[in-house]
Amino acid sequence: MFSVDTIISWYREHAADLRTAREEQRELLAQTPMRPKLDDLEAEIVYLAVRALRPHTVLEVGTFHGWSTSWLLRALRDNGDGILYSYDRIPHARYTLPDDLTKTRWRFTQGDVRTADLPPDPGFVLMDALHTAGFAKWYTGAVFDHLKPGVAVAVHDVYHGRRPWPNSEGAVLLRWLRDRNLPHLTASRHGDPDVHDHLTGVKRRLRMAAPVHSGKADPMAFFGTAE
Repeated sequence: MFSVDTIISWYREHAADLRTAREEQRELLAQTPMRPKLDDLEAEIVYLAVRALRPHTVLEVGTFHGWSTSWLLRALRDNGDGILYSYDRIPHARYTLPDDLTKTRWRFTQGDVRTADLPPDPGFVLMDALHTAGFAKWYTGAVFDHLKPGVAVAVHDVYHGRRPWPNSEGAVLLRWLRDRNLPHLTASRHGDPDVHDHLTGVKRRLRMAAPVHSGKADPMAFFGTAE
């Protein structure tokens, strides 16, 4: 599901809409106090995956100030279909996101996701919450093991170096993937600098090299559940 060639094709197909979304995100960041957790490249891959795969139901665990949430909502808006279900213990995103994005496509639940009712059959999942091995053991078992075949998944805070830290969330996730023979991709400059540089070059050729924000933390891993 996630390969360099596929992501490049998404960049080319949705280049015009992505340029618009980037400018909107830049304006949102200028107007709203935020601490973005997703770097530009991984945020754009999230946006493009939702555009290309067109899931009707998207699950997001961990919103913080709403940076990833806004990218997801723009993708659903540009698709003209879909609902985003977001979960977080803190409600910051309720106060940072514009009404035109949230009014019809966003369902936010405040509290511990481990005790919440999750939407059935999400087509895309973004996991960016409590970054502990214990929480990773919970969501791989309680969420990922119950996803239907062909669901796209993005997990943040996996590749802070060439490999995940021992006894970390990332180590738990990669072990879960290995046990199920599921390949994954990262565009992390630390985890896979070749992929990072290749996609950055594509962005440059598509006139998207200028940063939306200045972050350089890009540890996200992407994979699809078994078909």
